[in-house]
Amino acid sequence: MKKTKDSFCFIDLFCGIGGFHQALASLGGTCVFASDIDEECRRVYLDNYGLEPVGDITKVDEREIPPHDVLCAGFPCQAFSKAGKRLGIDDPRGTLFYDIVRIAEYHKPAYLLLENVRNLAGHDGGNTWRVIRNNLCKIGYSVPDQPIIFSPHYLGIPQHRERVFILCVRKDLGESPNFIFDEKSIKPSDAYSILETDNNLSTFEDYKLSSDQVELIELWNEFIQGVKKPLPGFPVWTEWMRDLKTSDKLSQYPEWKQVFIRKNSQLYTDNKAFVDGWLAKAKKHLLFTGAKAKLEWQAGKPEKPDLWNTIMQFRPSGIRAKQPTYYPALVAITQTSIVGKKKRYLTTRECANMQGFPQSMKLHLKAPIAYKQLGNSVNVDVVRMFAELLLKGKA
Repeated sequence: MKKTKDSFCFIDLFCGIGGFHQALASLGGTCVFASDIDEECRRVYLDNYGLEPVGDITKVDEREIPPHDVLCAGFPCQAFSKAGKRLGIDDPRGTLFYDIVRIAEYHKPAYLLLENVRNLAGHDGGNTWRVIRNNLCKIGYSVPDQPIIFSPHYLGIPQHRERVFILCVRKDLGESPNFIFDEKSIKPSDAYSILETDNNLSTFEDYKLSSDQVELIELWNEFIQGVKKPLPGFPVWTEWMRDLKTSDKLSQYPEWKQVFIRKNSQLYTDNKAFVDGWLAKAKKHLLFTGAKAKLEWQAGKPEKPDLWNTIMQFRPSGIRAKQPTYYPALVAITQTSIVGKKKRYLTTRECANMQGFPQSMKLHLKAPIAYKQLGNSVNVDVVRMFAELLLKGKA
């Protein structure tokens, strides 16, 4: 391939909406091929980059893929994710890794830059990683002994999102780069730094909490301000905020749950007068049921706790509140973070900011789809850092 000094060609497998594309293009790369099975992702990709990805990569003959210097792939993670069944290489989605192998074996690109979920590193007692590493070594690549585990918040980006990165170099070109990161150098992050300005308040109408949700959070605010301090570090389960009876038969539950049940009962005993009145009021609220009748306070020990000063999520395990330093990992399900200070959810543009996409990025017009796509994306800034290390020998 004829290239200028800093130019190179890359392919973008399992491309999503182009996180790898953004990072590699910013370093002088030209994408010559992209693929994703999701039709909505392909539309967004085409709209932004003028390149239409092909669909199912398993049906693409590797000989039809253009020559390239770098193969990028955030290969499907459900098979390794804690949220999935964790079947790994035995899962059909896990076997898509072998499509990377067959393409790399045929084209022999100089570099491979792969990404996956944190759980890949230790899945199946490390066997999954050994299978992946052995296959890449066998086709001629220098692969690190262990994958890199990295999160955007290490760079001061307000998102805790640990992911595995695999940097490979064709053996005739040298060894895979050594990456050393001193966690003492982690930069502080500010959850508010990625927010849009409030100049046009109509922009946020669709993201505001409903009046019922505001009332529910106010109820829980009343609780955390009314119970004795410090606030409990264990999950607050209102169904167990009562005196335990022999009929409760705690032995039917696993030990960890018995511990939390006893702690909730003790919390009730220590705050009985307040809790009785508060519970009677809370149970009248329409939303105070199921997971919304539970609270996970993970926002430290402030003198004057206030839910509106935290980052919240409505989760299956309860309302989770964290300090406004960074957000939990964006996920492809409906657990979008709530900015307490603003009494609204993060917008899709703010999620794009968090993932490192530029303002010029055209997102899917339907918010649920845009959230899902951004949750499935790689972080552009993190990928750019590793791509630069791989291509130029510097972090």
